[in-house]
Amino acid sequence: MKTRDQFMAVFDSIDFEKIIDHPNILIAANFWDNERYCAARTCYRFMRALDDLIDNHKAAHKGISPGERESFVSDIRQWMGMLDRGMKNSPFNNELGYTVERFRIPMWSLEAFAESMLFDVTHDGFATIDEFITYSGGASVAPASIFVHLAGLQEKDGGYTDPPFDVRHTAEPCAMFSYFVHIIRDFRKDQLNNLSYFADDVMQKHGISRTDMSAMAHGAPLTTGFRTMMREYLAIADRYRLETLKIMEEICPKMEPRYRLSLEIIFELYMMVFERIDPDYGTFSTEELNPTPAETRERVRQVIYRH
Repeated sequence: MKTRDQFMAVFDSIDFEKIIDHPNILIAANFWDNERYCAARTCYRFMRALDDLIDNHKAAHKGISPGERESFVSDIRQWMGMLDRGMKNSPFNNELGYTVERFRIPMWSLEAFAESMLFDVTHDGFATIDEFITYSGGASVAPASIFVHLAGLQEKDGGYTDPPFDVRHTAEPCAMFSYFVHIIRDFRKDQLNNLSYFADDVMQKHGISRTDMSAMAHGAPLTTGFRTMMREYLAIADRYRLETLKIMEEICPKMEPRYRLSLEIIFELYMMVFERIDPDYGTFSTEELNPTPAETRERVRQVIYRH
C-alpha cells in the first residue's frame, strides 16, 4: 500500500492538460527518480533536435534539394560529433556526454537514431514495408531502448550497472507496436506536413497512390483500399502488441516497481489509441484517435491501482 500511495502522490502532481508533445514518455518517466528522469530528458532533447531539423523542413517544403541534402547530412554528422569527448563547445554537449557516460547509455542507440535521420534526408518515403521496419530500428527502437535501458539500470555503489536483460530485444516489440499505432493515429497530420510513413508496396497492393493518400488527408472520402490497408497495418501492430505482453512478463519481475510501472504506463497509453482505431468505419481524425487529457489521466490511475 505504501508503494501505491507514493505512486499516487506522483500521479497527483502531473498536470495532464499541459503535457502535449510526447506525453507517453513524459508521463511515464515522472515516476522515476529525478536523476534518471533528467537523463531521459537530456537524451530525448538531443534526438528531438535531430528529428525536428528534418521534419520542420519537410513541413514547409515538398522536397529536399541536393544542396539542402548535403547541408542536412553535415548537420547530422555534427550532432553526432557531440558524443565525442573532445568536443566541449557548449553546455549541452557537456551535459550529453556526462549523461551518456554516467548512465551507460548504449552508443548504438544514438548512432542508430542518427542513421534513421540520414535515411529521412536521402529518401522520399519508403519503397517497401521491410524498408520501413528497418528504418524503425533507428527511428523508434533506438529511443525506446534508451528508455528501457534507463528503467532497467541497477544502482550499485553510487553508480549504475547495466540492466539484467537485453535492452534492444526487450524494447523492440513495444517500440514497433507504438510506432505502427503512431503512424496510423497521425496519418492526416503527417500527410499535411508532407510526411509519409506508409510503404509504397503496401499502398500499391491496396490500389492507393501517394496522391490518393494526400487527397484523403485533405478531406476526400476514405476509399475501401485505404481501409483494407489500415486493417493490415493494425494487424501488424497487434502482432507486436502480443509480443510486448510476453516480453513484459519476462522482464517486469527483474525491475523495481516504479520502473516496471513506467513501462506499463507507456504500453497502456498506446493501447488507448490502438483500441480506438476502426478500419471499417473510423474517420482517422485527430479528435477520434487521440484520448483527452482526462481519459489519459484515468488510464494512468487504473494502471497504478493494479500495483
